[in-house]
Amino acid sequence: MLAVLLLSATSCRKSFIINEKQILFFQYDHVNHAWGNQHHGFVIDNEGNILIYNNPGDWNFPDNDLVISDADIEENFTKCAPAGIKVEEDELQKYANYIRHIAMSKVTAPRNVAADAGKTEFICYVYSSNTGLYKGYLIKMEGDFTAENLNFYSKKVTVWMKDILKNIDIY
Repeated sequence: MLAVLLLSATSCRKSFIINEKQILFFQYDHVNHAWGNQHHGFVIDNEGNILIYNNPGDWNFPDNDLVISDADIEENFTKCAPAGIKVEEDELQKYANYIRHIAMSKVTAPRNVAADAGKTEFICYVYSSNTGLYKGYLIKMEGDFTAENLNFYSKKVTVWMKDILKNIDIY
């Protein structure tokens, strides 16, 4: 069913909408409990808005399978602030179209490479209106452990998100 949803999203129409009710496409999330319980990041919504957060109270995290409800996402958005920049429609369309490829690819096993570096995750999401759930797909993880999606487009999305990070102030 997911494959049908993703394929229909990339049919003849120009729209980059994966599901018309999907509001979250990408997330950069950093957590480090070793250095004062740091938690910050940004999300990119379906309109290209970049919303930032820094140590938000009662943040709703996805479960171990990166699944999170639409209600939890909407609540998280209320704890974010506009970054002051927006992704242009064509650019968002380009990167949103990569989500289907990333969702179908494998991720390397986590490898321990550091200590006290925390965890940084680059995630893309697919929404199911049937279940009201978002399914996240790991693009890349850095920090104490590293892992990465093996799809060719995952590297492009990671570089793109890191460029966005350079242009916003999330601290």
